[in-house]
Formats: sequence, C-alpha cells, structure tokens
Amino acid sequence: METETDEALADRMCIVTRAVLDESALIRFVRGPQGEVVPDLNRSLGGRGVWVSLARNKLAEAQRKGLFSRGFKAESRADAGLPDLVGTLLRKSALSYLSLAKKAGDAVAGFSKCEDMLRSGRARLMVHAAEAAADGRRKLGQGGFENVEIIDVFTEAELNLALGRAHVVHAAVAKGGLAGKLLAAARRIEAYEAN
Repeated sequence: METETDEALADRMCIVTRAVLDESALIRFVRGPQGEVVPDLNRSLGGRGVWVSLARNKLAEAQRKGLFSRGFKAESRADAGLPDLVGTLLRKSALSYLSLAKKAGDAVAGFSKCEDMLRSGRARLMVHAAEAAADGRRKLGQGGFENVEIIDVFTEAELNLALGRAHVVHAAVAKGGLAGKLLAAARRIEAYEAN
C-alpha cells in the first residue's frame, strides 16, 4: 500500500525527455475546461496532470512539438507566452516567501542591517539584487559566514516590491522555515532559467 510519504516523493515522467524524475525537478500542467494548458506549480489542481522538466527550453519544446495534446490524450492549446508565464509564476512564488519573512521579522534590507544579521549568526540567506555591485557582494561575504546561501536571481525592482521599500540591493533572511522555502523556490528559478 502506498503511503502519503511515498506519494510526496513520487517520480514522474517528463513528456519531452521521457526521463523519470522527482517532482521537484518537474513542472505539472493540467488541461483547463476549454482545452488550455494551465501550469500547476503547487501541484494542487484537480484532473490529469502532465509533467515537463523544470527548464524553459523543455517547456518551449513541448509547445512546439504539440506534446501537451499527446500527454493529455486530447486536443490542448498551449499559449505562446506559456514559458514566460511559468517564469513569472516561479518568481512570484519565491518572492512571496521573502515578503512573509519580512512580515515575520525574519528578513532585513540594507547593507548595515544585513551585516548585523550576518555577524550575529542569525542569517541563513543573503539576497543580492541581480544588478548589485561586486564590491558590495564581496564586503558582505568577507566574514566567511558558514551555512549562508546566496540568492541573486531577483532584480532590485522585485526586491523593492517584496520588501515594501525602495532601493533594496541587499537583504538577509534569518534561519528558519521561510528561509528554506525561499531557497528552494529560488533554486527552481535558477534551474528553469539555466536551461
């Protein structure tokens, strides 16, 4: 008998590569009522799902080759902007964890506050805007802080919006569950955009 834990760790097959992968390395899609292909990043929508490797180019290939219709065994329409939509949804999901961390008092922004959190040993993540200068990144990394991961996939504008203030170039997130979720979500963005 399959347990809930077994189901949570289920492997699925990518409709493009035909590789069997863990769900964390895939994106689930469902077929909408009008035959449209709908991304299901949280894997919570009802109905038959098909899976595509967590890579922008694999999603574009699935569209180009009409693999969604084959996977759903019914005529399905994948909008031309689907790869961009998935990229946007991945980013919004990750940024929501940063916003929650800020509201919980687990995230700070600004060079001095980040430096203080790093020195206190509370920091789990350093978030640098993609356009952050190398000098600022280097200065915040000089302490050789152990177990502090770097995230640099967000723009300054995205960080400003997530943290509710202007000119956010550096942010730090304290150890805890939200930091882990933010890190996992950011790594999914990196994987999606790298391929």
